[in-house]
Amino acid sequence: MRQLLKGAWQQWLRRRIPAASQVELNQRRIFIIPSQVGLMFMLALVLMLLAAINYQNSLAYALTFLLGSVFVICILHTYRNLAGLQLQAGPVAPVFAGELASFALHLRSHGRAYPALSLGWPGQPLLSVDVPAQGRVSTQLHLSAVQRGWLRPGRLRVETRYPLGLLVAWSWVDLAQRALVYPRPLAGELPLNSGAQPESEQVGQLSRSQGVDDFAGLNPYQPGAGNRRLHWKAYSKGQGLMVKAFSANQGSEHCLDFAALGGDSETRLSLLCHWVLQLSAEQQAFALRLPELEVALGTGASHRDACLQALALYGEPNA
Repeated sequence: MRQLLKGAWQQWLRRRIPAASQVELNQRRIFIIPSQVGLMFMLALVLMLLAAINYQNSLAYALTFLLGSVFVICILHTYRNLAGLQLQAGPVAPVFAGELASFALHLRSHGRAYPALSLGWPGQPLLSVDVPAQGRVSTQLHLSAVQRGWLRPGRLRVETRYPLGLLVAWSWVDLAQRALVYPRPLAGELPLNSGAQPESEQVGQLSRSQGVDDFAGLNPYQPGAGNRRLHWKAYSKGQGLMVKAFSANQGSEHCLDFAALGGDSETRLSLLCHWVLQLSAEQQAFALRLPELEVALGTGASHRDACLQALALYGEPNA
């Protein structure tokens, strides 16, 4: 029953306050009720009114109605301290699992000031901010990134108890923010694809390929070979027409293969994440192979980010 009521409440909120990257609070989006202090204040007013009626005391009547008027005026001021406030989502940087994700938030006033505002997500401590008149305040809210994938904090609570704390006005705003959470890096053996050389032959070594740097031996003559590469001394000795072969040093290229690793999926992704960062820092070219996805050989920051995103969203529906 509780889950049913919660689902109905969320569905009603989605209709009344739809998700948007920028929201301006108005009458439809603001809720207001007496706070605990306000409830005690109302109870005190009732007792004062009963005492005034019982003793027929004019001063008690005057004080009761004066305090009641303050309560009514406080309703207007508390609501007014949210009405017209504009909230806008800011950029969210990717993080690794286990870190804190920072969600940028901008609050803007097109008129009066908005003092004593509090905002935060359910289960998190509220952050207090003051927005000056005709001004803008930028702040950041932090949320722990427990697991990889998209981190969606959900609806943000914005509330105020200004000016006397007798009432609380609030709104549940969905700014459609999300943070990309990469797997937690885990050091381990370099995961290679099945067709690559063993790690002992690839890591820290140089492969040889055809080039013009170092002499690598003699090969039989093939049509089209340049005259400068012909080995005339061997020809003069009757050994036939031979061509000089050269080799060049070339950095090894890696293919980080998910299938070449052991362990569960999360362990494999963490190992791959470590080597994506390691090879990128060493400016080595590498490719990434995942089930149903392959990132082509490349280098640079954009290639690193593409690989990290592929690891973060592995297995995510509608990634």
